[in-house]
Amino acid sequence: MEESEYNRITKLYLDVVYRAALNCCKNPYDAEDVVQNTFMKLLECRQTFQDDEHIRRWLIRVAVNESHSLWRSFWKRKITPLDETTAAPEFSIPENSELFYAVQKLPPRYRETIHLYYYESYSIREIAGLLHISEGAIRTRLARARSKLKQQLKGAWK
Repeated sequence: MEESEYNRITKLYLDVVYRAALNCCKNPYDAEDVVQNTFMKLLECRQTFQDDEHIRRWLIRVAVNESHSLWRSFWKRKITPLDETTAAPEFSIPENSELFYAVQKLPPRYRETIHLYYYESYSIREIAGLLHISEGAIRTRLARARSKLKQQLKGAWK
C-alpha cells in the first residue's frame, strides 16, 4: 500500500475505528492500543480493497477482533487497574448521556450490535457479515438489546 493511500485511509477512518474500539473496550487507553494495532495490520495487509466501504468494513472487523484479543490476553485477565477513572464524554443534551451510559451497561454482544446498527448505520445483513453470525442472531440481539435499554431507561423518560 502506498503511503499517500495509507494516510488518506487513516484520516478518513480513524474516528470510526476509535469509536468501534472504545465501544468494545470501554477504556480510551485500550481503545487507542486497538486502533494502533488495527492500522498496523492495514499497513501490513496485502489485500486489495474494492472500494472505501470495503476498507471501512475490514477496519471495523479488525478493530473488533483486536478488542476481543486484548480481553483474552493473559495480561488483561490477571491485572487490576490502579486507576479506573476514564474520561467521560460530554453531552450537550442530557438524554444523550443517559442513553450512552445505558448502552455501555449492556453486555458486549448487545453493545457491539447496537453500536454497529445505530451509530455506524450498518444493515442487519452487513452486521451479520462483520461479526460472522446469522442475520437471525443479529435481529435477536437487537431485540434483546432494545428490551434491556427500554427497561433501563424507563424511569429516565417518565
